[in-house]
Amino acid sequence: MEKYVEVGGLKVASVLYDFIEAEVLPGSGVERDQFWQGFNQLVHSFAPKNRELLEKRDEIQSKIDAWHKTHSNPEFKEYEQFLREIGYLEPDVEPFKVTTENVDDEITSQAGPQLVVPVNNARYALNATNARWGSLYDALYGTNAIDAEGGAEQGQSYNPIRGAKVIAFAKQFLDNTVPLTDGSHVEVTSYSVADGEVIAALQNGTIVRMQHNERFAGYRGQPAQPEALLFRNNGLHFELQIDRTHPIGRTDSAGVKDIIMESAITTIMDCEDSVAAVDAEDKVLVYRNWLGLMKGNLSASFNKGGKVINRVLNQDRHYTAPDGCDFSLRGRSLLFVRNVGHLMTINAILDRDGREIPEGILDGVLTSLIAKHTFNHAMTNTKKGSIYIVKPKMHGSAEVAFTNQLFNAIEDMLNMKRYTLKVGVMDEERRTSLNLRACIREVKDRIVFINTGFLDRTGDEIHTSMEAGAMLRKHDMKSSTWLTSYELSNVYAGLACGLQGHAQIGKGMWAMPDQMKEMLQSKIAHPKAGANTAWVPSPTAATLHALHYHQVNVQDVQNTLVTSIQDMRAGILQIPLSPTREWSEQDIQEELDNNIQGILGYVVRWVEQGIGCSKVPDIHNVGLMEDRATLRISSQHIANWLHHGICTEQQVRESLVRMAKIVDEQNAGDTAYRRMSDNLDASIAFQAAYELIFEGRHQPNGYTEPILHRRRLEFKSKVVHQV
Repeated sequence: MEKYVEVGGLKVASVLYDFIEAEVLPGSGVERDQFWQGFNQLVHSFAPKNRELLEKRDEIQSKIDAWHKTHSNPEFKEYEQFLREIGYLEPDVEPFKVTTENVDDEITSQAGPQLVVPVNNARYALNATNARWGSLYDALYGTNAIDAEGGAEQGQSYNPIRGAKVIAFAKQFLDNTVPLTDGSHVEVTSYSVADGEVIAALQNGTIVRMQHNERFAGYRGQPAQPEALLFRNNGLHFELQIDRTHPIGRTDSAGVKDIIMESAITTIMDCEDSVAAVDAEDKVLVYRNWLGLMKGNLSASFNKGGKVINRVLNQDRHYTAPDGCDFSLRGRSLLFVRNVGHLMTINAILDRDGREIPEGILDGVLTSLIAKHTFNHAMTNTKKGSIYIVKPKMHGSAEVAFTNQLFNAIEDMLNMKRYTLKVGVMDEERRTSLNLRACIREVKDRIVFINTGFLDRTGDEIHTSMEAGAMLRKHDMKSSTWLTSYELSNVYAGLACGLQGHAQIGKGMWAMPDQMKEMLQSKIAHPKAGANTAWVPSPTAATLHALHYHQVNVQDVQNTLVTSIQDMRAGILQIPLSPTREWSEQDIQEELDNNIQGILGYVVRWVEQGIGCSKVPDIHNVGLMEDRATLRISSQHIANWLHHGICTEQQVRESLVRMAKIVDEQNAGDTAYRRMSDNLDASIAFQAAYELIFEGRHQPNGYTEPILHRRRLEFKSKVVHQV
């Protein structure tokens, strides 16, 4: 049971109250009494509005369900008109342009990869923040981006054959990005700097220069023997490191030991989908790590290879410009913080009537208060005085307007200038996709980010049209009309509203962290689509994805697209119903087993270990990054097939039992793991997975949080607190 402290009209869990009083308020510039009184007023002003918005969601969904039950195979115009009548499809907005100001260059002018990381894990948070720069040689050598053919396999010790392939790849990158006036970087025996230019000596004695000297940005060391050469291409940097004493540098004719890529330009510190935080204790861990990042003093110690490593935030990187002036580049990723959505409440704080307050309000207030500390430290997160908050899972423009009003109130409460709080709008719900321009208009003075969250978006697509019929197989949805239209529409809407130069237009996650060769082949589609950022699952993936932004000038792509903007809403409204039910029994069983194995593999870690995001092996033992969004798809898909008779309850139960054994085997090496199959009735995780499927049709918008949170609290009460 939580212990509470009554303050300012609120009942605050003592662990959270102590944290705020001792660690957050001191140095924030906000007086104690002002904070608690302001927080109380804000809760009682905005919590009722929050509840009204959720009731509106339920009302709209009920109308859609009822309509589909009485309209089989409707004409498109009839369906569209119905959605307009109930306010689901909003009126067209007059043209406008966003006016966001004081936004950091990483958002306005640089295009590059973006990481999303659970902020409650300090080590992951530090790794992601420090992933602003990454070794290209390591990223290539340690992944399948380089094949193992011809004796180039990875082993316990360095393989020079594999190393040669890495270096060949890197030299080709240099030839493509900073070509010489003659010859290849393979032929270079030395680099030097003279008269603001890079000079390269070739093996045949020829002295050459760079074709594009404007891409030379600086150096470290002495001009005649530089330690590093810095280049800038399409707004993104990379550093050629030279050291003839290094084991790799000794083998290179020019002494090149590595290429350090500017990689994760921005990172989202996540309080939401990748985090399992269900009570005050969990939230304090989330907020304390965010505080450490804002103060610049977060650290984490861990054992690696028998050695204790203490990780801290990277310092800035210093260079000499071609004209001889000194300058520095940020050593860390620019940080956003993703708050939770409008749905959940949490017992960390109770209002005067004893009700849990909306968790999104709690996140908004505390992550903003904590972020004020960055303004008081040398290792600041922002050069423009802004705080960047991503707001997920909003349905339509009224909910975005509510967030804007909430941010206004938080700014007033915390003595901030108007629009200090910038907002990122996740385009991951169907009602937001269809009305994205109207949503952007509601935050036109503070928006810095839109992003296609295609995983949650698919879950909402299924749930919204649950009564319309049986959905396509999950894999087939990737090529469906609505998804293609949605991805295009996101960019078009952003450009139409003037986001170029003001905000990021982002794309979703590459979910297979071990499949980097495949990522290099396919994820270039995101910058080619006009997205100036896209999500990757690891620092290594960020370094490799950065290569795409050197190949594609996103600004040029956007300049072309802005002249041919289209309205894609008709395509978005195409429901991904299966035109036939002629699946074989094997097809149906494969779909069930794949979905259920993924559900169990994720839920067991969430409920019983408090892990909100992890690499979960699928049914074929391919590691996939799983979070609540992937869980939402899988559980909603089975719920849909059950509802429309594609499968039976007995089939689902039998698959759950079989897949529980497989998941247990896949986790056999985890000493903290609790087997499900030994006693399914006693396994809280198994029962949670069962409930997510069989109660999925009745969950608000198909979200998994209500069941997951309740089951996690049950587990903590019965097991964790008994230890």
